[in-house]
Amino acid sequence: NEDNTQLAAFTLQSYAELHVADTRPAGLRTNYTDVSSVEKYEMPPDEYESRTDSVLHWKKTHQLGRFDPNAPSIEQQKVAGIEREIEERGIKLNARCRLLAANQTESSIERRGTVKFVGAVPEIPGIGAWIGIALDEPTGKNDGTVKGTRYFQCGANCGVIVRPERVEIGNFDVIDEFGSDEEF
Repeated sequence: NEDNTQLAAFTLQSYAELHVADTRPAGLRTNYTDVSSVEKYEMPPDEYESRTDSVLHWKKTHQLGRFDPNAPSIEQQKVAGIEREIEERGIKLNARCRLLAANQTESSIERRGTVKFVGAVPEIPGIGAWIGIALDEPTGKNDGTVKGTRYFQCGANCGVIVRPERVEIGNFDVIDEFGSDEEF
């Protein structure tokens, strides 16, 4: 009888695989992946803050993260570095530019466009200014909007928002893929 058979009755060896199939109809099976109906304990924030055996207490004790007394100056240095990068690269509104690859695996297609935004974007993690570029071709990620907030106008998939180190300012004309330097 399968219902009364115990695992010890099988001659299993080390590393043997055992496959169990639930033959009950789907409606009768217990759903272990749906955690919405599971009762959970939530500790009130003030109780968590008063505990001495928490990560928060450890971070406070070791002055890490937001509890580091030097944290504001480190952030200010990052912001100043980004602003210096913008200045050194000559990034200004309506300047022509090309986008530099973020890493070795990124597409080698040259992407050119016009700087349309310079400033903070609270919707993107990270402090300091971001550069919004309206690309000539629809090889971007947005239309100048980030999470519902419009930062600049451009066509669908023609917008990107990047850090200044990815932007090279210059006299970059729109690429004419049908134009040719040679005559046949």
